[in-house]
Amino acid sequence: MSLTKTTTVDQITVTENGIVLYREATRIMEDGNELSKTYHRTSLTPGQDLTGQPANVVAICNAAWTQTVIDAYNAQVAAQTPGA
Repeated sequence: MSLTKTTTVDQITVTENGIVLYREATRIMEDGNELSKTYHRTSLTPGQDLTGQPANVVAICNAAWTQTVIDAYNAQVAAQTPGA
């Protein structure tokens, strides 16, 4: 009997305003049969520090987050902040 645990990014989505959403699936396997699977979702905002994020997520963020996207996102947040 051999148990293994793997975690992989199985979904990456970029929203209209540049937010990157990704899902990690953690699978527990026994001799090639899946015993359990859990999900963890994370969101990243344009310009956010990407330290410690999975490499494929960082690549998508770097492609999606042009300076124009970052500026537009920051302007949108500022417009929604009371007193800004």
